This record gives sequence, C-alpha cells and structure tokens, in this order.
Amino acid sequence: MVFRVLDANAFYAGVPFRSENKYYTTSLVFNEIKHIQKNYDILQTLLKIERVIIIDAQQSYKLQVIKMAKKTGDMQTLSKEDISIIALCLNLKGELITDDFAIINVAKNFGISTRSIMTSGIKSIKNFSYYCPGCNSLSIHNICNICGTKIKKKVIRSQSVFHTNP
Repeated sequence: MVFRVLDANAFYAGVPFRSENKYYTTSLVFNEIKHIQKNYDILQTLLKIERVIIIDAQQSYKLQVIKMAKKTGDMQTLSKEDISIIALCLNLKGELITDDFAIINVAKNFGISTRSIMTSGIKSIKNFSYYCPGCNSLSIHNICNICGTKIKKKVIRSQSVFHTNP
C-alpha cells in the first residue's frame, strides 16, 4: 500500500477532490487549508469516508526532519506545517505530494518519493549555506549580526535526482 501524503498546495490544486485514492495529511496542514470554504463540505465528506485521513507523526520524526533541514540549509524556509508533512511521510514511509521545493529537497535527502502537481519538481537535491556578501561570515539570520548586510543563500552541494510527475 502506498501512503500518499498531501501538502497544502495539493489541496489547493484539487488532488483529493478528483481521485479515488486515499490520502494522508497532518492536523497542521488541515488547519492551514480550512479556509477553503467552498470545498469545506467536500473536505468533511472526504474525512468521513476516510479518503483523507489526518494523522500526526511521532515527535522523533519531526526531530529528524529538523536535523536534516538544518543540514541541507532549508530550515529557514520551512514552516511547522512543512516539517509536520515531511515527518508524516517519513513516519509512514509514504510518497509526498507537493510543489514546495524546500519540502521536496529535504524529503529527497531522506530518500522519500515525491510527486509534483503543477511544477516539474526539482532536478537535484541541494545543501545550502547562508552567508553575508558584505563581510563573508556565515549566518542563520536574515541580516548579518556583524555588518548589517542582508544574508544571501548559496548552494554548497548538489546531486542529481530522477523525478517524475503524477
């Protein structure tokens, strides 16, 4: 059985509304998409018939995702919802459906299968570093603590991946 895990943009693209498949998401992602009022009744129906299942990953998986996101340099761009969805996919050994490049990058570093909906996905997994172009120091903040220059992001490692769309 393939556990298909949906990010918010998969809901926006209508993935669970046009398929007979069973999908999984987290409570954080579900709360993020609750404002889709015109489809809210449909979402409730999908929950009742268990075509969309809300489940949260164990804390140990979230900690693994945070550690990997720090390693890849994606931590600054991931929300708590993003972390929850990668953790759930890791927990279920599932396939992640999203168009978010940072989510895909972290997921691919775990070896998680991903599918993009409206984009071609990513061509390579990358590790990033954040640096100050003014004084060349490394930083995890948006503004350099030393000279006040805006921090930039650069690729420090890239590895090709094979990627297919649904």
